[in-house]
Amino acid sequence: MSAVLLLLRALRAARPRPRPQPQPRAGPSARGLRTAAPRRAFAKELFLGTLRKEEVFPYPEISNEELAEINQFVGPVEKFFNEEVDSKKIDQDAKIPPETLQGLKDLGLFGMQIPEEYGGLGLSNTMYARLGEITSLDGSIAVTLAAHQAIGLKGILIAGTEEQKAKYLPRLASGEHIAAFCLTEPGSGSDAASIQTRATLSEDGKHFLLNGSKVWISNGGLASIFTVFARTEVVDKDGQVKDKITAFIVERDFGGVSHGKPEDKLGIRGSNTCEVHFENTKVPIENVIGEVGGGFKVAMNILNSGRFSMGSASAGMIKKLIELTSEYACTRKQFNKKLSQFGLIQEKFCLMAVKAYVMESMAYLTAGMMDRPGFPDCSVEAAMVKVFSSEGAWACVSEALQILGGLGYMKDYPYERYLRDTRILLIFEGTNEILRMYIALTGMQHAGKILTDKIKAIKKGNVGVALGEFMTRLQDSLGRKVDLGLVGHHGVVHPSLQENAKKLEENVHYFGTTVRGLLSRFGKTIVEEQLVLKRVADVVINLYAMTAAISRASRSISIGLRNHDHEVLLTNIFCTEAYFKNNYAMAQLEKYADENLDDSIKKAAKQILEKRAYICSHPLDRTF
Repeated sequence: MSAVLLLLRALRAARPRPRPQPQPRAGPSARGLRTAAPRRAFAKELFLGTLRKEEVFPYPEISNEELAEINQFVGPVEKFFNEEVDSKKIDQDAKIPPETLQGLKDLGLFGMQIPEEYGGLGLSNTMYARLGEITSLDGSIAVTLAAHQAIGLKGILIAGTEEQKAKYLPRLASGEHIAAFCLTEPGSGSDAASIQTRATLSEDGKHFLLNGSKVWISNGGLASIFTVFARTEVVDKDGQVKDKITAFIVERDFGGVSHGKPEDKLGIRGSNTCEVHFENTKVPIENVIGEVGGGFKVAMNILNSGRFSMGSASAGMIKKLIELTSEYACTRKQFNKKLSQFGLIQEKFCLMAVKAYVMESMAYLTAGMMDRPGFPDCSVEAAMVKVFSSEGAWACVSEALQILGGLGYMKDYPYERYLRDTRILLIFEGTNEILRMYIALTGMQHAGKILTDKIKAIKKGNVGVALGEFMTRLQDSLGRKVDLGLVGHHGVVHPSLQENAKKLEENVHYFGTTVRGLLSRFGKTIVEEQLVLKRVADVVINLYAMTAAISRASRSISIGLRNHDHEVLLTNIFCTEAYFKNNYAMAQLEKYADENLDDSIKKAAKQILEKRAYICSHPLDRTF
C-alpha cells in the first residue's frame, strides 16, 4: 500500500467517533449511511417556473475533516502529474507507459469512489470532482480512469449484489484489474436500445452464452473485467417471450473474449480504444447485474451518474490554459504593446475565466446535491453540466490556441493537443445533441404530468386549483412582478448579486410559462420538435448555470473568500449575457415568432439532403 493511502487511512482512523454532524450548510459525507426522504429534483421544477431555493442555497460545503483529507491527497497527485506524467510522449506513442499506470494505481486513483471496505478510497462525489481537476491535465489518463470507474465498474457499485462487490471491487480498486464498459455496437451508437449482442441461457439455466461485438470501447485492450450489455429472452407476466437488454459482469478469463488493434484517434491518443468481441463466452448466471431484462435501466443509471465530473475536469484544464497563455500574453509584444493590453485578447481571457467559473460552480453544486441524504435524482443536472462544460472547454481551448497564434498550432506546444483531446467531450458519454433532447424531454414530461394532474383536479371541481390557475394567468397578463424569494427581507442572495437574482427569477418564471405554452401547442408531438427542444434545453442549462454561479458567489462574498469581488464580476458578466440569450430563445419559441426560422432551416436541409450535396450554382457559372 502506498504512503498516500496509508496517510489517508491514518487520517480517517484519527477522526473522533461518532463523527460530528456536519455544519448546517454542509452536506454529509458520502461515506456515512445516507437515509432520508427522497428530495425533489431541482432542475425538473424549473420547467414549472419554480425555483426551489432550499436545494441550491446556500452553496454546498464539505466538512473541515473532508477538506483536510482531500487536501492531503491533492498534493501527491499534483506532484505526480507535474513530475511523472509526460503528456507529449503519451500522445506521440499513443500509449500510457506501464510505469505511469502503476503510479496511478499506487496513488489509489483506480479506486476513488469504491468504498473503503472494498479497498477503495470511498471518496464522495465532491472529492472525486476535485481530483478530476488534476487528472484532466492529461486527456488520455483522464479517459482511462473515467472509463474504469465512472462507467466500467459503476454497474457493480450501483446495482451489484454484495457477493459481486466482494468478489470484484477489491482488485478493481487496486488497479490489478481494469474495467471497461461495453455498450456501443457498429449499428447502435446513441440508440443504445438497438444493440444486437445476444446472451442465450443454457439448458441447465446456470450460465449464458454471450455472442457479439462492441466498438469504441475505452480500456478494451487493457481490461480484465467488462460490463457488457446484451439482448436476452425474457418471459413477460402475460407469458409472452420478449427481447430485453441485460447487463453482465464478464471476465476476460471466461474465454471467448478478444479485442482488435487500438484505434488511431484524433485525440486522447494514449487511451486504449478498440473493438471487443465475445464468441460463445460462458457467463455464470450469478454475474447478471440487477435483473435479467433490466440492463437498459442499469446502463442509463451508470451514464447518468458520472457526467457531472466533466465540469470540474474541464475547469481544471481551462485554469491551466489560463496560466500558460497569460504568461505569453503578458510578455509577448506586438506594435510596441504587450498582447495583454489589446482588447480582443482581454476578451478571450475573460471568456475563459467566465466559462471556467460557471462550469466549476455547476459541477460542485451538482456534486454537493448528489452527496446529500435522500439520494436525489440529479441526472438532468449532471447532463446539463456535461453539455455546458464540454462546449465551454472546446471554445476555451480554441481561444487559448488563438492567443498563441502560429505557436499554438505547433506540436512543440501543448495547445494543439488540448484541442484534439477536448473534441471528444462533445461526443462521448452521450452526444450533446442526445443530451439536449434528454434534458428537455425529461423536464417537459415532468411539467406535463403536474399540469395534467391540475387539469384533472379542475375538471373534478377542485375550486382551489382552478382559482390558483386563474390568478396565475391573470397576474401574467397584467405583467406581474416576479418574486421567487431570492432577494428581499427573506432572500438568500447577497445584496451584491441582487440584480442577477432578479434576472434569474424573471427568466425562470417566463420559462415556466413558455413550457406550458409549448405543451399546450404540441402535446405529445413535442418529442418530434427537436429544434424546439434544443432551445428549451439551452434555456434551462443557462438557468441552472446562473443559479450555480449566483449561489457560489453569494457564499464566497458572505464568508469573505479572497478575490470574491472577482467572482461577483464574473457572475455579473455571465448572468447578464445568459439573461438576454434566454429572452431571445423564449421569443423564438412563441407561436408565429418572426425570430423563429425553424421551417426555413428544415426546408434548406431537406433540399441539401435530397441531392446529398451543396446545390447552389458556382459563382462563375453562366446561363448565357
